[in-house]
Amino acid sequence: MSELPATELLPLPAAGRTFTAERTARLGDVDPNGAVRLDAVARYLQDVATDDALDAGFSNAMGWLVRRSLIRVATPAVLNERLELTTFCTGFGRSWAERRTTVRGANGAEIDGVSLWVQIDVESGRPARLTDEFVEVYGEAAAGRTVSSKFSLDRSPSPDASPMPNPFRATDLDVFGHLNNAAQWALADVVVQQHGLSRAGIGEIEFVTASQVEGEALVVVGEAGFDAWYGAVGATSTVLRWRPLT
Repeated sequence: MSELPATELLPLPAAGRTFTAERTARLGDVDPNGAVRLDAVARYLQDVATDDALDAGFSNAMGWLVRRSLIRVATPAVLNERLELTTFCTGFGRSWAERRTTVRGANGAEIDGVSLWVQIDVESGRPARLTDEFVEVYGEAAAGRTVSSKFSLDRSPSPDASPMPNPFRATDLDVFGHLNNAAQWALADVVVQQHGLSRAGIGEIEFVTASQVEGEALVVVGEAGFDAWYGAVGATSTVLRWRPLT
């Protein structure tokens, strides 16, 4: 039976490929208090995944789209902090794979992420089956674990949700013509900043369909964090959830 995707923060594999890279938290990554924003964290995770695939010589290194991600921030990174990112595969299915990433900082940052990536044919944009090449590169680290591609967040906005200004711009579009995965975490960070929520927490995001710049954001905020929905009126394309750590 396949595991639910991108819900568990599994440890480093006992064997198999891991990839490590470094980043420095820059001015464009932080909020007014100097803490690294959620969209910047998502970009780090996205970039190190691509770096890994390119380093492995994977023939379809750019042909992946994120379907679901979870980010756990125990201790936020801060401006100019040097970060070490280690990423590895923790399971896969027919056309998708789960990627786990740890982020540790020289000043004590502790951030973990896990995402489900779908492999696509870059010409057609349609899902493509994983190849023997993928299994050869990442199969040992996955250790036979299989994951599904199911969603787990509620796509229907809460009746208590309120509209908020759309935080996205044309510059947030990627080469596929829709809002980039990392850019969409900006919606979560806007809510965190506006409502003074703790940056220590667990965020989840699911991309139901490709999102466009012209959309509507609905948010409900409470003591237990917030839930948000983005998309065209009556058609959710992105679901977000943030829960502070207790």
